[in-house]
Amino acid sequence: MHLRSLAVFGAFGLVSCASQGGAPSLPSIFEGPPQSAVEALNRYYDTIDPTTLPQAPAGVSLPLNETLTSILLASCNDEELDSPTLAQLAREDADLFLMIGDNVYGDRDGRDYANNQPELDELRESFEELATRPEFQAVRAKFPMMVAWDDHDYGTNDGGRDFPFKQYAELIHETFWGLVDDEVGQYPGTYYERTFGPEGQRVQVIVLDTRFFRSDLTPTDDYGAEGKERYMPAPEGSYQDMLGSAQWTWLQNRLQDEAELRFIVSSVQVMPTVHGWESWDKLPAERERLFELVRESDAGGVVFLSGDRHTGFIYEEQGVLPYEANELTASSLNVAFAEESPEMDPRQVGAPFPPENYGEVEIDWQGRQLSLLLKNSEGETVRENVIAFDDIGVK
Repeated sequence: MHLRSLAVFGAFGLVSCASQGGAPSLPSIFEGPPQSAVEALNRYYDTIDPTTLPQAPAGVSLPLNETLTSILLASCNDEELDSPTLAQLAREDADLFLMIGDNVYGDRDGRDYANNQPELDELRESFEELATRPEFQAVRAKFPMMVAWDDHDYGTNDGGRDFPFKQYAELIHETFWGLVDDEVGQYPGTYYERTFGPEGQRVQVIVLDTRFFRSDLTPTDDYGAEGKERYMPAPEGSYQDMLGSAQWTWLQNRLQDEAELRFIVSSVQVMPTVHGWESWDKLPAERERLFELVRESDAGGVVFLSGDRHTGFIYEEQGVLPYEANELTASSLNVAFAEESPEMDPRQVGAPFPPENYGEVEIDWQGRQLSLLLKNSEGETVRENVIAFDDIGVK
């Protein structure tokens, strides 16, 4: 048995000893017996040296003082497979790249969670593999990056706040992406924000954490049925939480910051309501809370960016924000499941695009408009929505 395995086993043993009324011999870093197995685990995780964990190749500094005109975004990248679409993305010219979830598939075998393996071997191995991929090395060398996580780089499919190993998963994620010594590494969850550009051309990128704090979803009553594939919206009056109280307060404060354009990155989709997969509409009170927060903050220029769905989408809707609401979903890089999809939400702009894809946001400051683009594996634009600044409340 590895030394690390022994340490985890010992953490669980502390709980057992305490529950039998004994006075366990605790390491000096412990100030008393842990009150639960999860607390014991987290105490052990606190002793792990981040330098022993996988790390991405050195990246490019964020261009905080520069005007952004092009932002790339993508999700769903299986590190065990070649990714020609990611290689194509690396040939683009852009100011920023957002990798917004399922950046690795660290739970594909199911062994970490289902078989109760708190060391998260598979997740760590997945990040190690990603770091060696030439197409990933190319984007790290070329683009400044911001990142979000989703379930497969969180450590468990469709997981939320009850994932017992989430503190370690967070440490693995933040260490790999160079965030562990940043402010995001100092609090639970992986949400953070950066603002780019001079006054009059400020772009705020808000990366949400839709995993660490999220309450359970409501299982479908008709598994696999169209529109009820996996989950249903939570019943009215039920407890719902997507972001957790601290992150909600943080988001409220960030929407008070000065910016002309604001891109809110959510690993799961925000606007659609017609499918039964994970999305904000499965917690309808939280979805409305998000819209209400934007309304009450008087924050102009909000656009949602998402991934997760293994299909690309563009959405547009009137009435939920003080101005036109828009969302671009870019998914996936190399885990496509179909060539066509019949899905059609009333908010959709054009048909879905299931083949491998990535997204781009083009910002035309002089023309006072932005374009939401979906591009195929050859870099060709296959879906587009051009949005006037005036239509999204940009002053």
